[in-house]
Amino acid sequence: MVDWKELLPEDVKKSLADILNKTKKYRYAYLESNNSQIAQLWIAISYLNKQLEEIKEILGKVQEPFKAIIEVGEEEKRKTIERIVEEIIKPTDEETQKATKKLVETLMKF
Repeated sequence: MVDWKELLPEDVKKSLADILNKTKKYRYAYLESNNSQIAQLWIAISYLNKQLEEIKEILGKVQEPFKAIIEVGEEEKRKTIERIVEEIIKPTDEETQKATKKLVETLMKF
């Protein structure tokens, strides 16, 4: 009978081996359990959760600067659209100015 792990794709085998190696560090703990296999699974889940939390923390730190960049980009986009639309339409009265603003708002959605 073939070991089920041998049927996995190489990238999944490598990932599984990494997780199993990380859990071996806590072998002393899960071997004390009434059900060491389940305890080992919980340790693996805890390890993966820790990695996820670390990634969330890093993404949180990176996210704020990107939000600021996007805001600056959106403001520059608005200014450029307003300038181009006003050059083309040349709004002179209040009605044309309102229509120009609506056009700019519509173009900002793209």
